[in-house]
Amino acid sequence: MSAEKTENLSWIDKRFPLSETWRKHVSEYYAPKNLNFWSFFGSLAILTLLVQIVTGVWLAMSYKPDANLAFASVEYIMRDVEWGWLIRYMHSTGASMFFIVIYLHMFRGLLWGSYRKPRELLWMIGVTIYLFMMATAFFGYLLPWGQMSYWGAQVIVNLFAAVPVIGDDLSVWVRGDYVISDATLNRFFALHFLLPFLLAGLVFLHVVALHHVGSSNPDGIEIKEGPKGNRWSPTAPADGIPFHPYYTVKDLMGAVVFMAIFSYIMFFNPTFNGLFLESPNFQPANPMLTPPHIAPVWYFTPFYAMLRAVPPMYGSQFPGVVVMFAAILILYVLPWLDRSPVKSIRYKGPIFKAATAIFVVSFIALAWLGMKPATPTYTLLARLFTLSYFAYFILMPIYSSLDKTKPVPQRVTS
Repeated sequence: MSAEKTENLSWIDKRFPLSETWRKHVSEYYAPKNLNFWSFFGSLAILTLLVQIVTGVWLAMSYKPDANLAFASVEYIMRDVEWGWLIRYMHSTGASMFFIVIYLHMFRGLLWGSYRKPRELLWMIGVTIYLFMMATAFFGYLLPWGQMSYWGAQVIVNLFAAVPVIGDDLSVWVRGDYVISDATLNRFFALHFLLPFLLAGLVFLHVVALHHVGSSNPDGIEIKEGPKGNRWSPTAPADGIPFHPYYTVKDLMGAVVFMAIFSYIMFFNPTFNGLFLESPNFQPANPMLTPPHIAPVWYFTPFYAMLRAVPPMYGSQFPGVVVMFAAILILYVLPWLDRSPVKSIRYKGPIFKAATAIFVVSFIALAWLGMKPATPTYTLLARLFTLSYFAYFILMPIYSSLDKTKPVPQRVTS
């Protein structure tokens, strides 16, 4: 480094801990040396969030949050704004890819036991990020002011009316009117613009918490508690390697592959056969014409299937609303449900592995069922898979403590 650069860096360091932050969180942050491809999804989530924020701000420059102009403004972006079609498809594709990455990231946490001590708070911050993502996506879903976005938002907002005593007032408060209207569109646009920045703050807290307790790994071994000393530092974990340059290069490779897939979808199949952009959303919202089948976008459908699976009580859908939100909130207590003596599924027994496999199948099946009409057969299947979804968590203290485990090695494996 030249003397001039050193002098400039020294000037900054006296006023802001730039070098110290770089060393603590990047160059001298020691991550387990056995991280595999599952570790890509954390950095990919940050990358996708950045894509969403940048494209979202750019779209907001031309979007009109007005019930009479919103749909036309989207068409204007697609047809007349220079590169507007690309920015819009980046944003719509990015929304679905963000959820795909997050679901895989959370699944990695289940496999590696990343929710176990000392990462309970880290996991809870992650679940909060997931909730904020769902809220952001919900508010953004109305903005195109197409048929499916309008009626999908109508169905979801009406769920608030199922809350006893305060339901009617609550639904009016959420909408800002007695029906989905211009007032609803304006407040949803404001919240959709604000929440991503709060989401970025939560991601910052998530990363700080992660670097405080250290990264988990496929073996579920705490490298901080193991032997010390490696070729970089005598005080560093023996089974750790610096995050930079080793994992920055590895994550860069993952980002290149991810963006290749992202670009293929964006350029050649941006609707992804109706999953990312539904056909009715290419029609302007018509409050007088209900689509034959109303379903939310795919990343909400597991919980929508649970909502429909629960029969109404005294004409109220409130029990279904409770089950739908409980399916998400139960993730907060996961760290205290797993009683297994080992963290990683690699060393857990057949019962836990079978339960996790059934849980994954149940979640995917619920996502599929949420896209289907509520026929008696589909409703019965949704009820069975909802029960298996909750059984995974409720019964975990029993089967995780009874399950036979394999011996965990003293050091991380290759």
